[in-house]
Amino acid sequence: MPGSAAPSFALAFALLLSGCAGLIGGKQPVSVGAASRPLPLPITPGPGSFNVQKGRPGYVIGVPHGSTDIATDLMGLELARRTGFGAVVVTGEGSLDSPGRRYNVNRPTEGVAGDPPRSEAETEAARRVYEGYGRLVAEVAQGPLRFYVEIHGNAHQDTAGRIEIATVGVTKEDAWQLKTLLELVRDAHLSGQPNAPKLEILVEPVDTLRYTASASKAGGLLGRSDRSLHIELPKVARTTYRDAYTAVLADFLTQGADLLASARAK
Repeated sequence: MPGSAAPSFALAFALLLSGCAGLIGGKQPVSVGAASRPLPLPITPGPGSFNVQKGRPGYVIGVPHGSTDIATDLMGLELARRTGFGAVVVTGEGSLDSPGRRYNVNRPTEGVAGDPPRSEAETEAARRVYEGYGRLVAEVAQGPLRFYVEIHGNAHQDTAGRIEIATVGVTKEDAWQLKTLLELVRDAHLSGQPNAPKLEILVEPVDTLRYTASASKAGGLLGRSDRSLHIELPKVARTTYRDAYTAVLADFLTQGADLLASARAK
């Protein structure tokens, strides 16, 4: 259970939300951090911070773990810039009462990154954080949430050579098309970069994933959108070859959003 630091993150959301309508009328970042006072004790090791940008109505990129999923905050903001989607990027969500323990943000629980969903604990503080994050996503969506993309990272050995995409509202035919699209985009962007790893692409429900995002689908934000993608990136795609894979994902998301919209219109 979090100690005195827990309420600060929830209050930071409340402070942000109180001024949200006037601050994100355009594509302007909004941050809540150490310089925004008054705030109670921050979350260890630093205060919660939220970068919020409006973009294409209904299309939002979410980054719940910008600090602990290394460099996902940087990728999320750059993806929003390149695609024109809105963005809600969260940093400072951990640690809590033990090393590695964090608010999950996209669902009303706290836990250790990489542990199974059954080990997560639902707490009042975690629920406040989740509800605040959900309100920000709704604000950025500017109406119905039609396409929601979450960017995550992991360091598991089994997934070090692949990108996994869990989905909501995506048929098997849609998934085949998304998988093929991402493979083509990957190959095109990496054709002039012989040292860049050609990461394998797995898309649900065509492929079996390690990271299925089941907890967020069942009781979190992924289930709120007509179509959702939960993208898990290995470390190499977020560090050494971040620029290359940011370009790959931006191209994929721009084309993938139109592909899914066309499929829905049929």
